[in-house]
Order: sequence, then structure tokens, then C-alpha cells
Amino acid sequence: MEKETVRMEGFSDAIFAIAITLLVLDLHMPEKNALTSSTTLINYLTAQWPSYLAFCISFFSIFIMWVNHHKLFKQIYSRNTAITFANGLILFFASVVSYPTGLLAQYFNTPSVNVVVAIYTGLFILINLSYLLLWHIASKNKTLLRPDINEAAIKKITLNYVYSLPVYIVAFGLSFTYPVVALILCICLWIYWALSSGKLEKEAA
Repeated sequence: MEKETVRMEGFSDAIFAIAITLLVLDLHMPEKNALTSSTTLINYLTAQWPSYLAFCISFFSIFIMWVNHHKLFKQIYSRNTAITFANGLILFFASVVSYPTGLLAQYFNTPSVNVVVAIYTGLFILINLSYLLLWHIASKNKTLLRPDINEAAIKKITLNYVYSLPVYIVAFGLSFTYPVVALILCICLWIYWALSSGKLEKEAA
């Protein structure tokens, strides 16, 4: 069976690359004339730690999104209109990540941290749902999938996305009272995604 999703995957890879590149725009260079000594430069750079934190978190979250997107499309061989638009939804949310990242960088160390973390975790609920939608559309019609994929692998991939959704919802709820805990929970989920993606590939083989 010839793979029909090559152009879609190439376009998606380009969008993920652009989304990651946009994150760098929130890392600002200090004004040369404003910093008169090594001490003031170090103090300036140290004060920018929320920007570095936001950049690192978002970089690896988009990277893991890309990895899982790649793993899904190793199982999806054909496309239809629904798959095309579901994939577009994923790419839309990937492009949006840079905005809450900027909010996180600017307001993490302020009383408004709960609001920006809620926006950040809320976005990842939508991202999780968009991945679920894509896989649901593909898996309900096996003619769209790799010919030799088995039912056990299909179910495993489905459950992997279903199990993550409640955790993101819990993180969103915690954002309003324990924003740091909410972010840590998201980071733990991304580690889980990174570890589980390899296992899913082996089981689907």
C-alpha cells in the first residue's frame, strides 16, 4: 500500500519547525549602553530566568508534539478531508504555543502567574483533544492505516491519548491555586509522552 500522507507530513514538519523558531523571539538581548559592567550584565541575565524557563518548557513540548505526530503518521497511510483538517488543527495549536510562552516569560514572577499558567495548560488540553480527534478519525476506518497494524496497537495508541487528557485537566485546575505544581505536572506528562512514544512504535510494528 502506497503512503499518501507524505506531502502532509512535510508541511507539518515545516510548521513545527517555525513554531519552535518563534519561541526564540521572547529571548531579548540587553541594550548595550544600558549595562555598564559585568555585574549589571549578570544581574540582567539572571533576572530573565522566567524567559529561559518558558523557552525550555515550550521548546521541548513542541518537540515532543512533533515526535508523536511523526509516530502517528507512521501508522496513518491514507488521508481524507477529515484527517487533513484535524491535522491542520494540531498545527494551528502548535503555532499558538509561542503566545502563552511569551505570557509565561513576562508574568511568571508576578501575581498574575496563575492566569498565564491556566492559559498555558488550557492550550495543551486543546492540543491533546486535537491529537485524539486525528487518531479517532484515522483509527475508525482501518483502510486509512498501515495495512499490517493490529487491533491491540490501535487500542494502545488510543488509550495513550485518552489517559493524558484527565491529567491536563487536573493541571489546568491546579493552575489557579498551585501554578508551579501545574507546570510540573505538564512537564511530567511530556516526559511520559517521550518515553511512551518509543514503546508505541514497537507495539505497532
